[in-house]
Amino acid sequence: MELTTLIGIIIGIASIILAMIFKHISFSVFINPAAITVIFVGTVACILNAFPGQDVANLTKLFKILFTADSKGKSKKIEIIETMDKFAVMARKEGLLALEGAIGTINDNFMKKGVRWVIDGASPEFIIEILSSEMQEIEERHSVNASIFSQAGTYAPTLGVLGAVFGLIAAMSNINEIQMMAEAVAAAFIATILGIFTGYVLWNPFANKLKVKSKHEMVEKRMIMEGLISLQRGESPTMIRDKLTAFLSDKEKAMVATPADQ
Repeated sequence: MELTTLIGIIIGIASIILAMIFKHISFSVFINPAAITVIFVGTVACILNAFPGQDVANLTKLFKILFTADSKGKSKKIEIIETMDKFAVMARKEGLLALEGAIGTINDNFMKKGVRWVIDGASPEFIIEILSSEMQEIEERHSVNASIFSQAGTYAPTLGVLGAVFGLIAAMSNINEIQMMAEAVAAAFIATILGIFTGYVLWNPFANKLKVKSKHEMVEKRMIMEGLISLQRGESPTMIRDKLTAFLSDKEKAMVATPADQ
């Protein structure tokens, strides 16, 4: 599970709770159906108006991505290096056709397709062209997905202002009743609080996390493509390993296992 997302939400909510405690504000003020309707229903309406149904249908998957860790234990980049190192040793000893038996062990469809092309003798230019096109398509899809949350983060605070206006209208209608007017004014700003909170603590940060995850995935796919091209060109396991290690941080480089027997 992606704990940073969960922890971030908890800390964000805790900050609001603590602020209310410090200011001696009753939690009952949040029992405001009008404000909740304007912010949450209004945001949903904006998203439906802004994006095609096929993109909005991905929301469930996007929330799953936000709450799912990229990997457990060993990073994906290190796994790619070790896999390519194993393939390079195999190809050096038995030829590229020996990789046919390893295809069934590959879980990454992007890598699996590339390995098949290498076995079939596809040119490096062909592999680069097809995989680059696929990467571009994936990146564009990720951009649209992230923009759903970034747009929600833009709409929600503005809807909060709209909700506050409704509350002030209600307050003015009770101008002769000081107590009722004061309560209506206080309630008016609940919509503003909800709009700002959801926009800047939830939706915009969610959009940024999706963008960061997308960048990490693109680096991994570039590593795979570089490794496949090197395999096709017959480069040595050491050369391939050194080339792919350049994609790692210093911390990740220290975690790379000892090269396979070459």
